[in-house]
Formats: sequence, C-alpha cells, structure tokens
Amino acid sequence: MLDYLISLFTEPDKSWSFVSIPFAVVFVLFFILYIFIRPSSKTMMLSYTVAFSLFFAYKANGVLMLLLPATVVVSYYLTRRMDEREGRERTLWMWLTVVVDLLPLVYYKYTNFLLQTFNEILSSNFAPLSIILPVGISFYTFQAISYTVDVYKGRFTTEVSLLEYFFYLTFFPLLIAGPITRAETLIPQIKHRYHIDDRMVYTGLWLIMSGLVKKALIADYIAQYNNWIFDDPTAYSGFECLMGSLGYTLQIYCDFSGYSDISIGIASMLGITLKENFNYPYQSLNLQEFWRRWHISLSTWFRDYVYIPLGGNRKGEWRTYLNNFVTMLVAGLWHGASWMFVIWGALHGIVLVIHKWCKPWLDRIPNTWYVRVVSFTLTFAFINVAWIFFRAHDMQTAFAMLRTIGSDFSFDYLVPFVETRTSWVVFVVLGFALHGMRKRHVDRLKQLYIDSPYTLKLILLFIVLQFVINFRQSDIQPFIYAQF
Repeated sequence: MLDYLISLFTEPDKSWSFVSIPFAVVFVLFFILYIFIRPSSKTMMLSYTVAFSLFFAYKANGVLMLLLPATVVVSYYLTRRMDEREGRERTLWMWLTVVVDLLPLVYYKYTNFLLQTFNEILSSNFAPLSIILPVGISFYTFQAISYTVDVYKGRFTTEVSLLEYFFYLTFFPLLIAGPITRAETLIPQIKHRYHIDDRMVYTGLWLIMSGLVKKALIADYIAQYNNWIFDDPTAYSGFECLMGSLGYTLQIYCDFSGYSDISIGIASMLGITLKENFNYPYQSLNLQEFWRRWHISLSTWFRDYVYIPLGGNRKGEWRTYLNNFVTMLVAGLWHGASWMFVIWGALHGIVLVIHKWCKPWLDRIPNTWYVRVVSFTLTFAFINVAWIFFRAHDMQTAFAMLRTIGSDFSFDYLVPFVETRTSWVVFVVLGFALHGMRKRHVDRLKQLYIDSPYTLKLILLFIVLQFVINFRQSDIQPFIYAQF
C-alpha cells in the first residue's frame, strides 16, 4: 500500500486522466484542502492550484512537463516586452513571441512528419527521431498565442502577475485537451475570486457525470468494435463497415465532448466558469452550423487568429473562399502530423466554400420540415464520410472502407448484427438518442438534479459509477484529442 501511494505521487502514469481511479483519489484530496484555502488567500489559492496543475502535468508527461513552466515564463516576459514597444517594433516583438511559442509544438509534433515528407519528395532516407509528443502541448500553446495577440490588439492587458499567468496557462482541467480558454475568460475570475456556491458545485457534478457517461460508458465501450473495422475494413461486410463509421462518428463526439464536460465540471467545482465547447453538433443542418457547434473553442480560435488575420471576408468573394479553405487546412494539420488530417481539413474546406458560394440560392429555399430533413441528412452523411478519412490510417484504408460500404452493403446483415452485438447497438442508439435531445430538455434535467435532495444526488452518482465500472474495458482508452 505504501509503495502504491509513493508511486501515485512520484511516478508518471500514461493512463493518468480524468476517468482514472488514481486521478479521482488525488483530486478528492486536492479539493478538500482547496475549499479551505480558497477563501483565505488568493495567493495561496493560486499557488496551491498551480502546484497541483504542475503535478498533474508531470503525471501525464514525466520530465517533458518542464516545457509547460518554460512556456509560461518565456511567453509572459516576451509579451510584456512587446507591450512596452510601439509601431513596427511592437509588431516584430509580437511575431517573435508567437514563433517562440510555436517552436516546441512544431518540433515535437511535426519534425518526423516533415522528415517523412522530405523522404517521399526527395527519395532520401532521413531516419525518424525518437520524439514523444507532450500531452496537451497544442492546447496550452494556443492559449499562450491568444494571450499575446490579444495584448497586441489591445483586447487584453498585461496587468497580470506571473502567478496569475501561471494559473491561466497551467490550469489542470484544461491541460489534456482544452477547451482552449482565452485570458479574458479565465483571468478576471481569479482576480475577483467569486464565491463558490452550491449551484456551481452541483453543476460541476452534473457535468462530470454527463462526461463519464459519454466517455467511460459509451465512447470506450463502442471503441473496440470501431477499432476492428478501421484496422481491416476488407475483412467485414459493407453493413459492418457502415456501422463502424457511424460508431466512430458517435465515439469521437462522446469522447471529446465527454472530456469537455468533465473539464468544465471540475472547473465549476473550483469556482471557475468555462464556456460551452459542444452544442449538439450533429443536429446541424449545414457544415457552417456544424463548426459553430463542434469544438467551439478551437473553431473560434481559428476564426479569430487565422481566418480574420488572413483577411476574413473583407477582401472580396474569392479571397473569402480561399481564406476559408486555408483555415480548414491549418485546422486539419493542427489535429496531427498526417496527410489524412490535412485531407480531412481539405474536405471540410471545400464543402464550406461550396456552401458559402451557394448560400444566395439556398436562402431562397422554403424552410419546410422536409427541406430540414434533407439538409440534416446531407450534412450528417458528409460529416460521417469525412470522419472516415480522419480515423483511417491511410488513404488505402479509407477508400477500402468506402468501397466495401458501396459494393457489399445489404440489410440482410441487420438482424444477425443486432443479435451478435446487442450491447454495442444499445450504446450507439443511446448515444445518438442523448445527442438528439433538445438543449432545453437537458437544461431542465440539470436543474432538476441541482434542486434534488442530497441523497438523490448521491444515488444517481453511485448508479453512474456502477454502470461505468460494469461496462468499462480492461484498458482505459486515452482521450482521442489528448494526442492532438
């Protein structure tokens, strides 16, 4: 027991995440002390949380966690130096800070991708380097860049202490996979230290339970079958491949929105309000609406720091199309060092451009129920096909899966499939049914939970945990977006 406790606090752990039992144990201990420290001193509260956040980063990354405090210090002081300059010199300092912030991300995430690309183009034989991607580096790098650019644009101030900036960039609920949070959202809250009321705590618990159902119950359970399909789609029928693609479409949503729910829920329990990151994206009637609902913190980041600086829609119609397409290419590449992610981004970019080009004609179509059904069906079908390219190992696998669906599809497989994989079907139906609920109905359920007796809250929490334990896989599935 003593050896386990020592290793729990001293050794890195690849399975360390919000859905692991070790994290739950350590977080409860942290939270008990936090509720006593928070009212007494802002400095103590910030220092205590930063220390726990760095411990959290160490558990996830080992010694690579040193990149995080290094990024904090370098970004903080370079931004302050930039803010002391004017004119052209200020712009140069802004770009210097952004480039310095990006260097570790480019090295760790894209070095081997660039070497592989050079090998293919030049027929060379550069050996790949032994590089481990630090967990969360894409997210805290983007937060650092947003702070620098916002200060440069005058949207935020440098009247932020180093300790406050440490809190902003290391806040542990955001470290693994965001949401990418702007300084204007987080820093004013830690300056004023709003009182943590019961509603914030119960809202946090509701979101954590919602996230556990999505991630640890639905996404992790259906992932095993999805992985089999994408590993070798030619070994299965077209119907089974279609189920695998639909399963992954649900899996990636439940996995990432589940993480976001847990992240926002933990922050709420700590007295921090974070913005919504998913808003029922698969209910969208077009791709533009999808990107207003999916991974909202990332899509707004690319809008504000890539699309608008490129010119947005201010430089003519064709330049607007180009800016849309380039932004989606960059968004695809951000997801990972692979041409499959670039292709996924390009597919979204092309369809977004087509939709924008056709919008004057589309707006003339009456908004009837059957038009909405057709719009939803086309949008969801495209998103599902695009996820195939996102998930597949290579183009051969993606096209093999599409060919199998197109050439070997039959509903004769439906009954045997349901009989063989009943639990998988139940979880997929449950996942899409939960996603299909109206937001007002979900908000009503949340309010009923908040207003319910304390004993009922404990019973519901126990039920959720029991289901997670009963249906969880033997190996904890890492969060999909943790690799990005």
